[in-house]
Amino acid sequence: MDTAELSAREALRELVAAYAQLADGGRFDDVVALFTDDGVIEIDDRPAIRGHDGIRAFLGGTGTDLRAKTSVALIRHHTSNLRLEVTSASEARGSCYFFVVTERGPDHWGRYRDTYRCVDGRWRFAHRRVRLDGWAPTSWVGERRAAAKETSR
Repeated sequence: MDTAELSAREALRELVAAYAQLADGGRFDDVVALFTDDGVIEIDDRPAIRGHDGIRAFLGGTGTDLRAKTSVALIRHHTSNLRLEVTSASEARGSCYFFVVTERGPDHWGRYRDTYRCVDGRWRFAHRRVRLDGWAPTSWVGERRAAAKETSR
């Protein structure tokens, strides 16, 4: 492994950490800036969220829902077991687990599968695939999923 790949790997670790910390702090414009202009977020079987405007709207709506459904709008994303593959000087792939805690305790958990692109010397998310593996029954996400199920009937 050469120094360019080591540098890329460290930048990608920082990117993944920044996403969690900025999102948890409600700094959604800063989260959006972590994506390429044509960046995509896919969550389970929902329609893909595309581009900066789409990602900003999604994050803002999620933040609004969290504030409305909890007495303390506190959320913490924890990521672990980050695996990275730098495929070229401007492209990479990665995956990791996430575990989310709110004021109620453990909330939901799953996996991120990412594609990264280096744009103007900075690594960004080109595509973030979110797979939800589970959630606590009385969690914020559990309530959201139950409400969505009721709405779709």
